[in-house]
Amino acid sequence: MSKRDNPRLWEKVNKDGKNKRSNHSVGRDGRLQKDSSPKPSRASGMRSAKPAAGSRAAGQGRTSRAAATRLPAPKEDFELNPNLIIGRNPVTEAIKSGRSIDKILMQKDAEGSAKKIASMARENGLTLQYVDKIALDKLCPGRPHQGVAAYVAAKAYADLDDIFEAAASRGEDPLIVLLDGLEDPHNLGAVLRSCDGAGAHGVVIPSRRAVGLTETVAKASAGAIEYVPVVKVTNLGQCVDKLKERGVWIAAVDMDGENYSDAKLTGPLALVIGGEGQGVSQTVRGKADYIVSIPMKGRVNSLNASNAAAILLYEVDRQRTLAKE
Repeated sequence: MSKRDNPRLWEKVNKDGKNKRSNHSVGRDGRLQKDSSPKPSRASGMRSAKPAAGSRAAGQGRTSRAAATRLPAPKEDFELNPNLIIGRNPVTEAIKSGRSIDKILMQKDAEGSAKKIASMARENGLTLQYVDKIALDKLCPGRPHQGVAAYVAAKAYADLDDIFEAAASRGEDPLIVLLDGLEDPHNLGAVLRSCDGAGAHGVVIPSRRAVGLTETVAKASAGAIEYVPVVKVTNLGQCVDKLKERGVWIAAVDMDGENYSDAKLTGPLALVIGGEGQGVSQTVRGKADYIVSIPMKGRVNSLNASNAAAILLYEVDRQRTLAKE
């Protein structure tokens, strides 16, 4: 029996007479035949015709997989704090124009015009803080800060005279809130909102170790920042002395004081609210005319600063309304 008649060989041949595995032709003797058709040259520069619509071209799968693992393009513009000024010239011009500046950050080893900026800051009573270069780099990523940056206020600060003028225009005794070391911007915004609702005439904050009028404060105040004057002072104790000279009584809200509902809160009055955790400082507490406290019946022995301010402000409003009647 010849190989051509061997049934096992022909079991592996397809209908076109080619081996199923290698796709080579099977000769008359049953052996596989080499493909003699010329192969396309790689150097010919000829490309195969484009596949029909809906089909995938050779290598497309590889390209799509590479594209899928490609990292996203970095953002060109980093969103900076809208209350941040960067660079020596912009900060210098901000100081010259009298713009309200909360704090100036300066690189520790900055030379040249940076020293002039530091001198201008001291002359204008501005807060100057020296930091490492890496701190400024993180604050202004990819921006040429030149070793100087400054936080400006979302709204211009007022003077003590503005508060007294606001009270006189409404025919009322001055009602002022002094915030002693409040650092949370949400708390300050909430205090401004309560002051506007209860009819207070202004707020006083210290320039150091306290939050200023930032964009976060403006948002938390729900617009009250536009209607409540805010005064920034270098020394809160000296401000208390000035208020006393103008006939204002000072009531500090602290522990171990008189129950606020029993205290007399009419007439020209300034309420001192302490910061988170520290409370009213000993210096300011010693200058207060009397201490009032809010009784606590739960296990937590203190209230949020903005909550305490709201309670006292509306108690003042209640007592003043009864006094008029």
